[in-house]
Amino acid sequence: MRELLAGLDFWLLLTTVLMAVLGLVMVLSASGIMAEKYYGGAYHFFVRQLMCCIIGAGLMVLLAFGSQKMFLKTHYLLLIMAFTLLMVTLLSPLGVEVNGAKRWLSIGIARIQPMEFAKLALVLYLAWFLSHKKDLVRTFSVGVVPPFAVTGLFGLLLLMQPDFGGAAMLAMLLFLMCLAGGTRLVYLFMSVTMAAGGAFLLIVNSPYRSRRLLAFLDPFKDAMDSGYQLVQSLYSFGAGGVWGVGLGAGKQKLFFLPEAHNDFIVAVIGEELGFVGVSGMFILVTILLWRGFSVAVRQEDLHRRLVAYGMCLILGLGAILNMAVVLGVAPPKGVPMPFVSYGGSSLLASFVCVGILLNLSRDALPAGRKSPTGGTA
Repeated sequence: MRELLAGLDFWLLLTTVLMAVLGLVMVLSASGIMAEKYYGGAYHFFVRQLMCCIIGAGLMVLLAFGSQKMFLKTHYLLLIMAFTLLMVTLLSPLGVEVNGAKRWLSIGIARIQPMEFAKLALVLYLAWFLSHKKDLVRTFSVGVVPPFAVTGLFGLLLLMQPDFGGAAMLAMLLFLMCLAGGTRLVYLFMSVTMAAGGAFLLIVNSPYRSRRLLAFLDPFKDAMDSGYQLVQSLYSFGAGGVWGVGLGAGKQKLFFLPEAHNDFIVAVIGEELGFVGVSGMFILVTILLWRGFSVAVRQEDLHRRLVAYGMCLILGLGAILNMAVVLGVAPPKGVPMPFVSYGGSSLLASFVCVGILLNLSRDALPAGRKSPTGGTA
């Protein structure tokens, strides 16, 4: 047992457990009233989140102590699976449409969001590609065309749902992975320029997206319609003050704040636990990313280093974008807070990320040792 646990990053594991527990507590607090009204029981969402936590924890343990071939050698298989799930969601009766978007796949009693697993598949593919093609990655035909084509295909499927935020998330993962993998900056600059132009055209040609952007710029101008959700989120933070109104005593979740237990659960934390509670969550996220990036820089092999880096990006971008949205710093994108927001797909994907990081931490170089690829671990 001691050999099995040797090198395991316990700080990373402890932080993950604390964030998952915080998520369970806040999902129960934020969703109880809605669950009671629409599903006949206050524990409806909590029980589902708990079951996903148990399954996710099992996946995390399996990945942490299993063979690294599960995630180092299966990138093409995972890409095909993610592509198939996205296609089935769009084209089959199993795809579930909610609020005009077909982003969920109904399988029996469960719903999954393929986009969460597309992120994992894309990162694992990019880590393999950029490490195994490192001698040619600075050329346009090899370093740009294949990874951008794969990401573009996934992004197109997400835009057809439509899921503009999901496509933007994949684009950010591509940019940051290529930046770390050695793609020439001129190609990345050109891609960012083209992506920004494409995003502008998508926004101006879509009244729905235009309204959301204008609502982000001045939510109080249309506080009862397009800016409603952000306004209610800001009210939540304002009501919480320093210490909060008390766990379970928040008022905004009483059908004022839409998606209180999903993407805007941090606003409920701000109201009920106040500045102190939100700061505590920020600290947990910071520790999670610190330990994750520490695992990445201590890898001897470039492939494993990029895999660990990519897992940190999935968790870090999710947390940063979610906090930016609920605080009114970025337009609403529908990005959940890892481990905290309600949602089985996001929760399982987050546990998978940590499981991979824990596995890689067992073989990481001790801090201070130089790796053969250069740099200090």
